[in-house]
Amino acid sequence: MKVKNNPLAARRRRQLRARRKITGTTERPRLCVTKTLKHMYAQIINDELGHTLVAACTREASIAEGLSGTGNVEAAHKVGLEVGQRAKEKGITSIVFDRAGWPYHGRIKAVADGAREAGLEF
Repeated sequence: MKVKNNPLAARRRRQLRARRKITGTTERPRLCVTKTLKHMYAQIINDELGHTLVAACTREASIAEGLSGTGNVEAAHKVGLEVGQRAKEKGITSIVFDRAGWPYHGRIKAVADGAREAGLEF
């Protein structure tokens, strides 16, 4: 019997495989990036405590203003800059990057580059 390819299930498998190896600690929390067709989301998580320490997304008015759209590389870069600045304000300097099963290019890479520009170390 032929099995259909299910890209959502394949991404979920990649995501869970990475989560077995990547965990956010108090010293190095996890920067998790999620994308939809219209928006980008980034949050820094301490998995030991189960707390979200910092979050930023394109749905926030402060990030979305001045952008041509919220689902593009420019918007993703701005989310990375914002989450990096908020992390620096909380005293977070070093993180672990979690791409959540997405390939590392385009908007995912733009968030990572923006966070690096803001001063976070991966």
